[in-house]
Amino acid sequence: MTNVVKRNARAIILDGDELVLIKRTKPGREPYWVSVGGSVEEDDATVEAALHREVFEELGGKLERAELVHLTTDELEGGIGIQHIFAARLKSMDLAARTGTEFTKPERGRYEVVRVPFTAEAVHELNLMPQELANFIATNTDAIVSVVDSPLREA
Repeated sequence: MTNVVKRNARAIILDGDELVLIKRTKPGREPYWVSVGGSVEEDDATVEAALHREVFEELGGKLERAELVHLTTDELEGGIGIQHIFAARLKSMDLAARTGTEFTKPERGRYEVVRVPFTAEAVHELNLMPQELANFIATNTDAIVSVVDSPLREA
């Protein structure tokens, strides 16, 4: 059995017909874009709970719901890292409420919340990292919209 040494929770967040991303600008590097999310921490009850925590930390945001739509695997020292990719609709966002420690560390560069049209063409124009996620989004835009817009299932 492969040892899982890290888990991340990330979201493909839609607001209307736009994709909400973080534009990262670091000294000495070309800007790139990432989806909202980060590491699953020990005190997170579930991977989805980690996602909701990260959305609040990075956007001051809340999601209407989140559905797991994709997994990616990274080879890491001592095992693998798994990225749990969710599709979600944004319920609310208040950037003044962000709590992530990254915003208090200027040496880590800028974290700018941006919106882009949710189309394959717009996603391809960005340097969205990781590339596997960019390809998944661009290939599956209609499916992602159908997931986030489908009626909630009864429990």
